[in-house]
Amino acid sequence: MASRIRLEDHECPLSTTAQHVGEWWTLLILHDAFDGYTRFDQFQQSLNISTSMLTARLKTLVADGLLERRPYQTNPLRHEYVLTERGRSLRPVIVALAAWGNQNLTPEQRSMILVDAETGEEVEPVVIDAHTGRRLDDSEAFVFTAGRAASPAMRARYTELGRSRPQPTAKQQT
Repeated sequence: MASRIRLEDHECPLSTTAQHVGEWWTLLILHDAFDGYTRFDQFQQSLNISTSMLTARLKTLVADGLLERRPYQTNPLRHEYVLTERGRSLRPVIVALAAWGNQNLTPEQRSMILVDAETGEEVEPVVIDAHTGRRLDDSEAFVFTAGRAASPAMRARYTELGRSRPQPTAKQQT
């Protein structure tokens, strides 16, 4: 698949991530993989996707290191597609996207919800800072800025926005 990101966005984690998982079928295939589907026919039946499109998407997911292709039968040779560690690390992203999709729906309108596996109680996913436990949905309290590997263009972007990285306080450095 041809790259859809601009040359200057190659260092942007949002652009490069969208290149890997931003395609409609990719997210749905990953969702099915999180639900335990591993075989071509399972994905095809669940998604009602064409053979050629599914083949192309699975090849890309394997090439991107999100799925691993493993033989499960030798005669005839058949393969399954299993999430890699890198692929499994996307689960919070898929959960957050589904939660965002449900956000403006009433409980009666939700066709899929996330529940606690032991209690069956519906849960409300939120994205938090691992160190403080604070929710990250406040765009005034948490902002993007240039990281250590940022190019001069990326640094200029955030300087222009007035977002030079604050220096950690003495308390934060310990």
